[in-house]
This record gives sequence, C-alpha cells and structure tokens, in this order.
Amino acid sequence: MALREEFKTQGNILFRFRSYLPLIFFGVILLEISNFKYLGNDPVLDEVWEMICLAVSFLGIGIRVYTIGHVPEKTSGRNTTQQIANVLNTTGIYSLVRHPLYLGNFFMWLGVMMFAYNGWLVLSFIVAYWLYYERIMYAEEEFLRGKFGEAYLEWAQKTPAFCPKFSNWKPFTLKFSWRHVIKREYHGLFGVILAFTILEAVGNYFAIGKFELDWLWQEIFAVNLVIYLVIRFLAKQTRILHVEGR
Repeated sequence: MALREEFKTQGNILFRFRSYLPLIFFGVILLEISNFKYLGNDPVLDEVWEMICLAVSFLGIGIRVYTIGHVPEKTSGRNTTQQIANVLNTTGIYSLVRHPLYLGNFFMWLGVMMFAYNGWLVLSFIVAYWLYYERIMYAEEEFLRGKFGEAYLEWAQKTPAFCPKFSNWKPFTLKFSWRHVIKREYHGLFGVILAFTILEAVGNYFAIGKFELDWLWQEIFAVNLVIYLVIRFLAKQTRILHVEGR
C-alpha cells in the first residue's frame, strides 16, 4: 500500500476513535500525579498555577466556541463514523488555519496536562497529539480534496494546517449563534472542569494525605454541573437550542 493510501486508512481509523484520546492522556496524568506535591510547597502558588492551566484550557474552549458559532450545518461536526462536509469552510477562523477545532482541542488538553508541572509529560503530550492528529488531518484533507477539488487546493495552498496565519483573515459569512455553540460544546466544557476537579482532589490526596477540594473548586464544579444538566435537558428534550441551518 502506498504511503498516501496508508496514511488515509490510518487517519480514518484514528478519526473514529478520536473522542477517546483525551481519556488516554487523562490516564497518563493520573499515573504521574501519584508523585504530586504543591508547586514550591506552597498551596497558594499551586492554586495560581492551576488557574493558569485552566486559562490555557479555556483558550482552547474559546477557539472551539468561536469556530462552532459560525459554521453551517454538517460541517465541523462531532461525527465519528465518517467524514461529512456539505460545504467547504474558508472564511473566519478557517481563513487563518485549516483545522481550528483540533487547535482548540490541543489547548484544552494542554492545560490539563500542565497541571502536574512536569515538562517531560507536557512534551510527550505534544508529540503524541501531533502524531495522532497528523493522520486524522491527512485523512480529512484527502476527503475534502476529493469532494471540493480545486476550491480545496486553492484554500489549502494559502492556509496553514495548524498554526494560524492572521494576515489571511476574511470575515465569517454566517453570524455567530450562541444557541448552536451551547448545544454543541457543553460536553467539552464540563469534561475539562471535571478533569481539573478530579486532578485537584487526587493531587491533594498525594500532597496532604486526603481527598479535598477547596471552596473555589467546589463552586466551579457545582456551577458547571448545574449548567451541564440544564443544557443537557434543553438539548435532549426541547428545541430551544435548535438553530435552522446549523
């Protein structure tokens, strides 16, 4: 099998299982955190670091939110069985970078992996993420190239795959929709908060000998749990969050 076909086949397989990749990374950091100690042996300094990590994850969520809020129906989806694209997105953030959602995912989970302030763990995550998603991006681009032909090639030639080129900016053609974002992205936000909450509790266990959450993390988790349950009900049981053509 030629490399082109091999990369495409591998990418399509990895595409179907990409939702499980964060679980693997999370399992790795849970193993690493068995050696956890407060940064500088100072709980206050450690909490500052946690907020920095959370901010990095929120940067990733922000990239995803900005992307999803502008895209039309059956593009940039969470589908796992096959590639789907009714149109080729080339405006807005897609005029800066070809894979903004994977860029967002990278920062979301980079923040989580930074929690244990282990440089080798972060570097290993970066390498693993790149090797995994390189194949997925290749398979997606083969699909888009086959479906959109010259239009895809023209866009891809001037638009970087992963590192944004801000001089390329073109405004989105669709207005931003908060309802569409809320319907699509509430799982990701809750997943990140849940991951940080678990790491905080487990980290405290190894640092001070007991599972413990300070008031800040208790409030962050409680608020997000309520938000998650309310949005899940609205998304599953009503059409309040439905936006025509999204």
